Amino acid sequence: MIDLSQIYNGPYATFLMAAAGATVIKIEPPGGEPLRRRGVVGGAALPFAMLNACKQCVVLDLKAEEGKAALRDLVRDADVLVENFAPGAMERLGLGSDVLQALNPRLIYASSSGFGSDGPYRNYPAMDLTVQAMAGVMSTTGFPDRPPVKAGPALCDFFAGVHLYGAIATALFERERTGVARKLEVAMQDAVYPSLSSSLGMFWGQRGAENPPPPRTGNRHGGLAEAPYNVYPTSDGWIAIICVGDAHWASLVRTMGRPELAEDPRFTSLKLRVAAMDAVDALVTTWTSQRTKEEAFQALMANKVPCAPVRDLEEVVNDPNMHARGSLQWQDHPELGRIVVQHSPLRYAGAPRRTLEPSHLLGADTAAVLRERLGWDDATIAQALPRLSRTQA
Repeated sequence: MIDLSQIYNGPYATFLMAAAGATVIKIEPPGGEPLRRRGVVGGAALPFAMLNACKQCVVLDLKAEEGKAALRDLVRDADVLVENFAPGAMERLGLGSDVLQALNPRLIYASSSGFGSDGPYRNYPAMDLTVQAMAGVMSTTGFPDRPPVKAGPALCDFFAGVHLYGAIATALFERERTGVARKLEVAMQDAVYPSLSSSLGMFWGQRGAENPPPPRTGNRHGGLAEAPYNVYPTSDGWIAIICVGDAHWASLVRTMGRPELAEDPRFTSLKLRVAAMDAVDALVTTWTSQRTKEEAFQALMANKVPCAPVRDLEEVVNDPNMHARGSLQWQDHPELGRIVVQHSPLRYAGAPRRTLEPSHLLGADTAAVLRERLGWDDATIAQALPRLSRTQA
């Protein structure tokens, strides 16, 4: 697999492929891709290490003819090429899908962008923030009496990365069955839209209402269709609690020492509890605020009430469940020291998980890839390397 992608979107898709055992050759421009270059700012080098484990790192200047020629040669026996440049960038370099698939008819050409290659937004700059704004994520995040807020995680980038991985896997399966190698694309905007389901349900259901509910519901259910469903204060933090149905509500009020509330005519059905959402939240807050988040969590879990303490990043990085499963692993990184990295969430019964190699230095594998993949001798490599890794005037 040839990986020309950058930042989060494409690199996460190719990380999933690498973790599953694929040979991934990551090609970067002179100076490195933008995520690697962010490493000069504090801990900003960690995301590169997280997303580029188990990849061979090669530097090619695709604005120079030597770099283009080397890429074309690498493509001749590749299964997949992945890029997430702005639409049209590869064509301007003379390396579009038509050119590369003509060299290798079995090549699957996978691309991702913010808004797709064929709509009126194709040339809009696309970062996770801008897609969150355009796609409705920000308008539905936050509290109704405050400005829109971006989601903390880079949802649009990673949603697109997961979809891109799925598209590549599907295309590989199709090629094995039919011999057809597709060009495929995933737009970040398309990938995130289904996640608006709860908010969209409220939107469609209230279109004719004289006073429709606000699109931002804070920590309450996005469709205002569950109660209790919120984050509640404790004596030392916060706890998230949700009751999906009557059985959960009965378990919650029993845990709270208020079993009579299960028969209270204000709360005997989901519809009634939603209508009395403020009163429900006030009752739950009275109970949680008198306990630590761990005390509340253990009491609720004992009665199978869906809940979770709100944890900070220190707690998440050291999560015992993820470490026990190998989903998080400590790694001694040659540049960053001892860090925690994630493994692929994808697991295959009977197949051992790939050992995670630390991300490689910029261009660390250029010579080896040229030698092993293209058959270049040492003298040719030594002569070509300066031209491959330095932008030509």
